[in-house]
Amino acid sequence: MKIARFNGGKIGVVIDDMVHDITVAAGVDAQEWPPVGPVRLIADFAQKRPLIEKAIANAERHKLADVKLETPIPWPNKLIAIPVNYHAHALEMSSPAISRNGGFFVLASSSLSGASEPIVLPYLPGRQIHHEAELAIIIGKRCRNVTAEEALDHVFGYACLLDITVRGKQERAIRKSYDTFTPVGPYIVTSDEVGEPDDLQVRLWVNDRIRQDANTSKMILNVRETVAMCSAVMTLEPGDIIASGTAEGVGPIEAGDTIRIEIDRVASMSIAVHQGEIGGNIAIPTHLPQTTAQGIPT
Repeated sequence: MKIARFNGGKIGVVIDDMVHDITVAAGVDAQEWPPVGPVRLIADFAQKRPLIEKAIANAERHKLADVKLETPIPWPNKLIAIPVNYHAHALEMSSPAISRNGGFFVLASSSLSGASEPIVLPYLPGRQIHHEAELAIIIGKRCRNVTAEEALDHVFGYACLLDITVRGKQERAIRKSYDTFTPVGPYIVTSDEVGEPDDLQVRLWVNDRIRQDANTSKMILNVRETVAMCSAVMTLEPGDIIASGTAEGVGPIEAGDTIRIEIDRVASMSIAVHQGEIGGNIAIPTHLPQTTAQGIPT
C-alpha cells in the first residue's frame, strides 16, 4: 500500500495516478497539533488496514498531480541518519567505513519536507551545498535490541529521501538540519510491496543529468544491520525514520536546479531548489576546508 499525506495533513492511499482520501478511516485529525496522527496510524496499522481497504472504494479521489504532497511523517520521535554507508562513497569522501565504525547521528525533524515543497538553500556565500540520495526506512513496531534476523519484522515501509548537506567542518547535525533539508516522499510504500530492501537501485538526477546510481546491495551496513544497530542503542518507535546513507556521486546544487530521486519498487520525486535569505549565522571557516582526492570539501 502507498500511503500519502497531502493537502494540509489529509491521509491518502495512492493507486495508479489517483489519491484516495481515507483520512477518517485512518483515524487521523488533519488539524491536530502536534501532527502525530501518522505515527498513530503506523502503530495501529494492522488493526486499521481492513478499515482503510474497505474505505477506498467510496473515498473521495484526487489526481496525484493535482495535490500538494507533504512529508508523510511530520512529527517522528526520531530522525536518524547513517553516515558514509556505501563503499564507493567512503572512497569518494576519503572517509573510513563510518557506518560500521562510528554508528549514526540524529537530525532535527523540523528539516523534513514533502515532495511538493522546494528545498530552500540558506544564505551561505562561499559554502557548497550537496545532494545525497537515500532510502528512508520507516519503523513500524517499537523495538529495542533486535537482531538483524528480526529487524525487517519491525519495518513498516520505505520512501525516497534527500539528505541535503552543507559541506564544512561543523557537526553533521548543524549542516544537515536546515528547514527543508530532508525531503521524504512522495509517500510511504509498505514493506510487503517493496520486498527485499537490499536490492534496490537508487538514482538521482540534477537537471536531467544523472549524478548517483547505485544499488542498496552495496551498502556497508544493510537495512537489517542498520535497524539492529540503531535499536541496540535506543528504543525505536513507530514512525521513526532512518536515512540509510548515500552512494557515490554527491555534488553541489544551487538555486534553479531540479533534483529527481528514483528508487526501484518505491517511488520517484522531483524537488525544486530555491535560494533563501536566512541561515547564515553559523561559524564560517577562516581557512580553506580540507578536500578529498576528488576535490570535494569533507
